[in-house]
This record gives sequence, structure tokens and C-alpha cells, in this order.
Amino acid sequence: MEKPIIIALDAMGGDHGPHVTVPAALAALKEDPEINIILVGDQDIIAQELVNANATAGDRIVIQHASQKVEMHDLPSFALRNKKDSSMRVAINLVKDGTAHACVSAGNTGALMATGRFVLKMISGVDRPAIVVTLPTIKGHTHVLDMGANVDTSAENLLEFAVMGSVLVNAVENIPSPTVGLLNIGEEEIKGNERVKEAARLLENSGLNYIGFVEGDDIYKGTADVIVCDGFVGNVALKTTEGVAQLIRHYMTQEFKRNIFTKLAGIVALPVLKSFRRKIDPRRYNGASLLGLQGIVIKSHGGADQLGLTCAIREARLEVQKNVPQKIRQQLESYLAERQAV
Repeated sequence: MEKPIIIALDAMGGDHGPHVTVPAALAALKEDPEINIILVGDQDIIAQELVNANATAGDRIVIQHASQKVEMHDLPSFALRNKKDSSMRVAINLVKDGTAHACVSAGNTGALMATGRFVLKMISGVDRPAIVVTLPTIKGHTHVLDMGANVDTSAENLLEFAVMGSVLVNAVENIPSPTVGLLNIGEEEIKGNERVKEAARLLENSGLNYIGFVEGDDIYKGTADVIVCDGFVGNVALKTTEGVAQLIRHYMTQEFKRNIFTKLAGIVALPVLKSFRRKIDPRRYNGASLLGLQGIVIKSHGGADQLGLTCAIREARLEVQKNVPQKIRQQLESYLAERQAV
């Protein structure tokens, strides 16, 4: 058997902390015999959660003590300066020193991004990291970036995001030449601001499989394998998606509870509803990669439950297996060399 993939899990991060992270780690270990997990955080609290789950630390799951925790309201600069022994910082340090292959955290996004960038550094040729999220579509799923790491971006940044997203999809989905779309307010060339238009010109000459502008509804049509936008637009799109999903769930529940007949119809339709819910369940798409860093850091949704966090751990394992940062670096080096030769 090959050496196991080691995941450093910020056990104190997120809205629920060890109450969710520890059971999620145990579920991931049961699901995947090729991974080991380091639980990073308060050793007494984590040990008690293991006891509550009828488990103990051992060969495949160990505890790394960290005396501090990054709160969800902490500013990134404060976390960097004053919480050097936080569970988040220690987990990322474990990736830096080679003890772990990847870090997973449901903690403060800004602090995670800042800490990852400070500790792991950026891949050469990448100006800014980007958060990429997998979203369901009628054809399967797509990858959208940036989803909130960069509110203001240049056309060159959008090109970098496209390269990184394309490499990620090529690696984890085994798609030789992923299609790339640039999110805009219309498909026509005259639409959009100057930054988006300039990004389009760069993408057309990039060698990527660029298909042009796409609109918001194209995200869920599955028009492109990779959809690129700045973090402001991406985060609004993501939060809108989450709100629409809650709206659909709310009204469907209301309608099926309206009277005895709708309740009976709900019972008959239950298998279909369960299948539908599974396909669009955001927990199953949890685990956003922080692309552009020299190591693998996966951001879980802060409110993720056990299933959601287990999916984030699964994403970390896949990116380690596929050597995603190394492939991004190689692709960018090749692209930069081609540009300099022109």
C-alpha cells in the first residue's frame, strides 16, 4: 500500500467546531482507507469529542494541539498578527512543513485566505488566489471562480483564474480541454465593462478552450466547464443560488403540507423528491479550493454539517492525488513562456 494522504483538519473552525469536525473526520476515514487525518485544535475538547463518538486517537487520526481559535468575526490582519497558534494557522503550517498534504477548514474565509497566502506563498506567475466552487448543472456540474477572494480584479487576474480553473478541471475531471466562459451581462461583444472586454481579448489568445461570454443562467445550463468572474460578482451569484434553493425548499414543503391530498401526493412523490434533493444538495458540493497557493487549502462552508465537511475532506484528497498546485504551476510557466516568445 502506498503512503497515506494526510489531511490537516482545522477542528475548531466553522459554526459548529469539534462537534461536527470530529464526526466528519471519522466518517471520512471510514469512507476512504487511503487517508489519515490530523485534528488540529484544543486537545482536551477534541479528545472528548472522540470519546463521545466511541473513538480514540490512533494511527490514522491524531491530535495536534493549538491553543487559539480564529473567530468568524476576526479581521484577517488580526488573525495573522495575534493568533499564530490558532488551529487554522497550525493546520496550514503542517502543510508548509510537509507533515500534511492538505488543509481543510470551515473557519473565517478572509483569515484562511490571508494565512494561506502568508504561510504557503503564491505559485509563481499568480498575482492573486481565487476561490473555486463546484455547482450542479443540468449536464452535471461546473466550476466557478472567483467566489469571493478578490472583489476588485484586473483583466490579467481573470485570465489567471481561467488558467487555474482549466487546470483544476483537467486534473480532477479528466477533461482534456475544458471549456471556459467569461461571466458577463450578455453574450454580445459590445456588452460588459472594459475590464471584462479586455479579459475576453486575453482569453481569445490564451490557448484555452475559451467559448466567449456567458450569462448567469448559463451557470446551471452547464454551458461551460469553467466560468470565470471577479469575486464580487461570484459571491453574489453564489449567495443568490443558496437563497433560491431555500426558497424552492420552503414552497415545496408548504405545498405538500397544505391539506390531506397534498400530503398524500407528497408521500407518492417522496422517491422523486429525495432524488431531486440529493442532486441539488449543496452539502455534496461543499469544499472550495483556494487556487494559486503553493499548497492545497480547502475552504468548507462555515455552517457545514458532517456530510458537507466530509465532502470537503474528499475534495482535499482528490486535489492531493491529482497534484493540482504543481499542474497549475507547470501550466502557468508554459503560458508565460509562450507569451514572452511572441
